[in-house]
Amino acid sequence: MTSKKLINSVANCADDALAGLVACNPNLQLLQGHRVVLRSDLDSLKGRVALLSGGGSGHEPAHAGFIGKGMLTGVIAGAVFTSPAVGSILAAIRAVAQAGTVGTLLIVKNYTGDRLNFGLAREQARAAGIPVEMVVIGDDSAFTVLKKAGRRGLCGTVLIHKGLISVWVQVAGALAEAGVGLEEITERVSMVTKAMGTLGVSLSSCSVPGSRPTFELAADEVELGLGIHGEAGVRRIKIATADKIVTLMLDHMTNSSNVSHVPVKAGSSVVLMVNNLGGLSFLELGIIADAAVRSLEGRGVKIARSFVGTFMSALEMQGLSLTLLLVDEPLLKLIDAETTASAWPNTPRVSVTGRKRSRAAPTEPLEARDSTPAGGVASKKVVLVLERVCSTLLGMEDHLNALDRAAGDGDCGITHSRAAKAIQGWLKEGPPPARPAQLLSKLSMLLLEKMGGSSGALYGLFLTAAAQPLKAKTDLPAWSAAMDAGLEAMQKYGKAAPGDRTMLDSLWAAGQELQAWKSPGADLLQILTKAVKSAEAAAQATKNMEAGAGRASYISSARLDQPDPGAVAAAAILRAILEVLQS
Repeated sequence: MTSKKLINSVANCADDALAGLVACNPNLQLLQGHRVVLRSDLDSLKGRVALLSGGGSGHEPAHAGFIGKGMLTGVIAGAVFTSPAVGSILAAIRAVAQAGTVGTLLIVKNYTGDRLNFGLAREQARAAGIPVEMVVIGDDSAFTVLKKAGRRGLCGTVLIHKGLISVWVQVAGALAEAGVGLEEITERVSMVTKAMGTLGVSLSSCSVPGSRPTFELAADEVELGLGIHGEAGVRRIKIATADKIVTLMLDHMTNSSNVSHVPVKAGSSVVLMVNNLGGLSFLELGIIADAAVRSLEGRGVKIARSFVGTFMSALEMQGLSLTLLLVDEPLLKLIDAETTASAWPNTPRVSVTGRKRSRAAPTEPLEARDSTPAGGVASKKVVLVLERVCSTLLGMEDHLNALDRAAGDGDCGITHSRAAKAIQGWLKEGPPPARPAQLLSKLSMLLLEKMGGSSGALYGLFLTAAAQPLKAKTDLPAWSAAMDAGLEAMQKYGKAAPGDRTMLDSLWAAGQELQAWKSPGADLLQILTKAVKSAEAAAQATKNMEAGAGRASYISSARLDQPDPGAVAAAAILRAILEVLQS
């Protein structure tokens, strides 16, 4: 079965993608009759060296995203994962030559089709008297034994564009912008390529439009050292943590017994590029970047610059590549040079290593001293209540997640478990405050910080507001007033009302019963028992309600045949409190 793609047609998808890029970027133009994109200010390059690159489509934003002042002059694109036509490459060379450039450097990834087609176009152009040079970029660090075909061209090509094709193109682009001659640019770019390496890893394959995935991976496998067209890597390994995967990648890339290794050692200065192969989430990309920085700095390597994002993709492949480039100050200046290329990141021109990455948290205001002795009878009761609440929520994680999946992301159980674990950790640090106002305030801050999601905010609001009436008194009427204050705050900021199918329904039902605490001679447990039963009944009743607030309000009521997970959790918390007090 072919994969789903948002395209108009398989045959025209590469052309449509380039048309969209040019339509939204006034600095670019299409060359009529060819799949070629050029700088719109081509005539301003008279007397300078032009930089052309390209290859198969499907690697966006490479290569057209790196066209601009300080990077590429133009790009020749093929169909998806297919080398561009010789005629189009030659047309691009002629176009920049007729604009008055003094020579053209072709920056080509080391794949057979690209070498052949760009090479043939180069020979034809030279035969016509046009000065053209070509550098073939091979930065793949996957293979421990050098193959006859050489190292594949991967994301490091982007560094060369910048000075590297992102670093290649950036470096070459900066040299060209500075008016350096064709032969010198070619020589310096060739030197840079020898100090660079890239290694990829992926959790999944990719699929060319109209085709099936190029390979299959088991659920517990990842592919190490694969190419950007879905070619097999050096081996398949069991999935592991991001830290372990990154360590394995860097070990492989820098191992001196690996013929394609990067000679990075303690004291080396490098540019780090963390590249998304297309389908990795930004969350995962950040985790990988953090792991790479920690691992490199732990080896004594100085990270002079870092670039994190999507630079050279493989369609929707769920994977990444790491690129390391050894740098000195002259090379860094080229990488830092200004560029108007839309896909090149606007990254600060400062070293990553040695920079202070955190600042001290603001000091908290001093709290009034708790006159109730910590660890006393009241404090011990609080511990028992909280422990029961935590064990209850942890035991309900799967059930709450299942209920939540009908209305959204299915993480209600995870969120409540996170709160429970945070409370358990807090209790291990020492006895909780015995004074109710301080206890609720502390719990509020803890849940706001650790629980997350809208549930964390709502519980935090409830507890913060509920603490206020308990500062003066802690009798049953004060506890009833605390419930009222908490419910009012939840409604004010959460915009939910009773009957909207939220956690408020359970708490509201309990709050109505707890009004009886305000009457003289009220019985704590008798009224609390009725309140808990009302909360549980209200929670079950939410299955028949139409959602009026929260994520569930966007779902058809016909699909919501289960009770609201937040309401179920709130009722369970009240039940846990009651059971401890009864015992």
